[in-house]
Amino acid sequence: MKPTIHYAIDSIDPRAHEFHVSVAVAAPFPDGFTLHLPAWIPGSYMIRDFARNITSIEAFDDNGAMPLVKRDKQTWCGETPKGGLRVVYRVYAYDLSVRSAYLDTFRAFFNGTSLFFRISGLEEAPWQLVISRPQFVDAARWQLATSMPQLDVDAEGFGVYAGVGYDALTDFPVEISAFEEFTFDVRGIDHRFVLSEAGPVDMGRLSRDLAPICREHASLFGDLPVDRYVFLTLATADGYGGLEHRDSTSLICQREDLPRPGLGRPDKGYRRFLGLCSHEYFHLWNVKRIRPERLAGAQLDVEVHTELLWAFEGITSYYDELALSRCGILRPEEYLGMLAESVTRVLRSPGRGRQSIAESSFDAWTRFYKQDENAPNAIVSYYTKGACVALGLDVTMRQRTRDTLCLDDLMRHLWQRFGSVDVGVRERGIEHELSELTGTVFDDFFASYVYGVEELPFGDWFAAMGIGFRLRAARDSDDLGGYEEQPTSNGPMPSLGANHVGEDGGLRLTQVITGGAAQAAGLSPGDVLVAIESERVNSANLKRLLLRASDEVEVHYFRRGRLYATTVQIVDAPQDTCELWLLPDDTLAAPLLARRRAWLASSQRIESGYSA
Repeated sequence: MKPTIHYAIDSIDPRAHEFHVSVAVAAPFPDGFTLHLPAWIPGSYMIRDFARNITSIEAFDDNGAMPLVKRDKQTWCGETPKGGLRVVYRVYAYDLSVRSAYLDTFRAFFNGTSLFFRISGLEEAPWQLVISRPQFVDAARWQLATSMPQLDVDAEGFGVYAGVGYDALTDFPVEISAFEEFTFDVRGIDHRFVLSEAGPVDMGRLSRDLAPICREHASLFGDLPVDRYVFLTLATADGYGGLEHRDSTSLICQREDLPRPGLGRPDKGYRRFLGLCSHEYFHLWNVKRIRPERLAGAQLDVEVHTELLWAFEGITSYYDELALSRCGILRPEEYLGMLAESVTRVLRSPGRGRQSIAESSFDAWTRFYKQDENAPNAIVSYYTKGACVALGLDVTMRQRTRDTLCLDDLMRHLWQRFGSVDVGVRERGIEHELSELTGTVFDDFFASYVYGVEELPFGDWFAAMGIGFRLRAARDSDDLGGYEEQPTSNGPMPSLGANHVGEDGGLRLTQVITGGAAQAAGLSPGDVLVAIESERVNSANLKRLLLRASDEVEVHYFRRGRLYATTVQIVDAPQDTCELWLLPDDTLAAPLLARRRAWLASSQRIESGYSA
C-alpha cells in the first residue's frame, strides 16, 4: 500500500507574492528520492517552467536538514532520508492567468502544477492537502472554492482535502478571495459559480443563462460524469481566457462582458462570456475524458505532440456558440452573426494556405502559443479554423447519410467508445471512428481540410444548411461581418494590408500581411507611421486619408528611430468579410428546411423524443 503524501500551504506572504508550501511523506526511499515540478499544464500547450518560481527550498529528515541536489531545471534529488521526509519551499506567484498561481492582498489562486512536487515512485499514492485560513487582516472575508474532494473543511472551505494520484492533485484549481457565488442544478448535480472582483453584476441572470447551456451539453452526450462542477471566474479590466479541468474550470473575463442589472438581449460582450463558459464546460467531455491517446498520462516534463487538437479545441469551439442558440439563450440570427465573425477571422489569416489545422495542432508548442509579428502569414488557428472545419464535417455527415447522422452522433459515439471508458483516441482515430459510424469513407474531406490547406467551401456548406452567404470588403478595422439579410452598400474600401496600434505621434505596425500594400511598399512590423501625404496620421483619420487618395500616397515613418519615406499603392480591401442570413422558409425544399431545423434544435428535445 502506498504511503499518504501530506501537502500543505503552511502560510502565504501576499506582499512578497509567495506561497509557503511543504510536502511530507513517511516512505522508505532506499535509493533516495526525486522531486519534479511540471514544465506545463494540461490544456495549455507551451513550456512554462513553473520551477523557475521556486525562490527557496530545503529538505529535512528525522535527523534534521539534509542536502538537495538540483538535477535539471525542474528536478531535485536527495539521498535516503532517515525516517520521514519533509521538504519546505517558497513559490513566487504573480501570474494573473488561469494557468499558474497568483497572490496579492486581495486574492489567492493556484493550480497544483505550479505548487506541488511529483515524487518519483509515488505518482499513484493517496494524498492530503491542508489549506489553512490566511492570518492577516485583509483576508478576514476570504473564502475558498474548489472542486477538490473535502476531508475536513470549515464553512468557508479551509481545512483538509484528500484524493489519490498526482494527476488528480493537480487538476483542481483553487480560488481564495472575498468572492460572490450562486449554485444551480443540472441533472441532479450541483453546479457552483464563483465570481471574484466583478462589481455590479446580475447574478440571477447569469444563473438563469448558464443552467440551460450546461443542460444542453449534458443532453447532447446523454451523460454528466461528475458529482459536482465549479466555475471559478475572475473579472478584470481587460482579461479573457479559460482552462478546463475534469470537474471545474478557471476563467478570466472583462468586467464589461458580465451582465449588468437591466440588460436586455445579450450584448456582444455577454455573448462572448457565455461562449467562454460553454466552451470550457464542453471540455468536461471533449478533452478531459475524450482525449488524445498521446496526452493521456503525460508526465508534464516535456512537450507531447498530437495532430488532434483541431478536434478537441476546434469541435469544442463549434459547439460552444451553437449551444447558445440551441438552448434558447441566443436567437438563430444572433448565433449566425457570431459564426460569420469566425468565418471572417479564418479568411483574414493568410497562413491558412500554408499550414493545415493538423500541423497547427502538432506545432502548438512552438508556433500557436508563441506567436510573433509574422503569425497571420505563417500559421492558422486550430480553434477558429477547426470550428469551421467542424461545421463542414457536420454538414457533410448530414449530406452523405441523408440526414440520418450528424456531428452530434459522432460526439456521442466518441464518448461511448473512448470517454466513458477512459481510452485515449489514437492519431487519425477520428476519421476511423467516423467511417465506422457512418459506413462511409471521409478520406477526401480529411485530406483536403484537416491535413491539407484547400479553401473551405463555405458557400456550398451554408447553402446545404439553408443559410445565405456572401463576402464583402470590411467597412473598417473593427468590422468582422455578421448577420445581414440585405447586402451592405459600400464602395471599394482602401486597405493598408497591415495591423496596427495607436502610438504617441502615429501608428505602429504590429503585423504586415503577405501580399498587402504595406508589404509591397517595404514597410515592416515595428515601423511607426507618422504622416500620410504630409498630414499626421492616427487611428482616427487613417481611413479618411486613404480614401482621399487616388492611386498612391507618400508615407513617412520611423524605423529604429530614423525617419524614412515610401510610396504606398492604394488597393481595395479584399472581399473577406462574411455575412450570413437565414434563407426564408418558403424558399427552401422541405428536406432542406428540416435539416436546418434539426441543426438548430435543442439536444434536450431530441433526447426526449423530439424529431424535426
